[in-house]
Amino acid sequence: MELKHEVKSSVKDGELIEKRREQIIQGAVRLFKQKGFHRSTTREIAKEAGFSIGTLYEYIRTKEDVLYLVCDTIYDEVQHRLSGIADEEATIEGLKRAIDVYYRLVDDLADEFVVMYQESKSLPKKALEYVLEKERAMTGLFNALLTACAEAGELRITDKSIGLAAHHIVIQGQMWAFRRWELQHMYDLDGYIEFQTDQLLNGLVKPVQG
Repeated sequence: MELKHEVKSSVKDGELIEKRREQIIQGAVRLFKQKGFHRSTTREIAKEAGFSIGTLYEYIRTKEDVLYLVCDTIYDEVQHRLSGIADEEATIEGLKRAIDVYYRLVDDLADEFVVMYQESKSLPKKALEYVLEKERAMTGLFNALLTACAEAGELRITDKSIGLAAHHIVIQGQMWAFRRWELQHMYDLDGYIEFQTDQLLNGLVKPVQG
């Protein structure tokens, strides 16, 4: 596991750092979505966050620090929301519950996911490596659950295909964020989850023995 990138602050109050950085993240996501990372300035980020450029630099050192905080916040929330996936029963219903939790998480953080995938290439190398490792860990949660379902006889899927199926779950969930502008005219969130889950399981569910 890559070591977590350190974003330095001149402020010592941990609670205040967390509060101010949350403001920075929220402002930056709105700005990055509208203008993109490279066209946005730290002065504009500070204004969007509701304080001066001087105050901004008490909590970050570079614009890349802000982008990293956006990415790291997503994965912290992913870890919090999806921590129960590992405890799900190795059944089709358990897999469906895990997918449902994940897709609803993507809906809640849709803007953040879009910004992360559009702009994470701008992170410094070590910070990017850390973010990619967190992405692999998220996919790994579904990999482990699919493996358990296969071993329990719930799915007919080869070991080689499990990894691809895990990526399929993750990417199809994120598609709700990337293509929401069009998909929301076709499905509400419940309908989208139902459709994608049915598509995933079609051909994977173990046939009922007569």
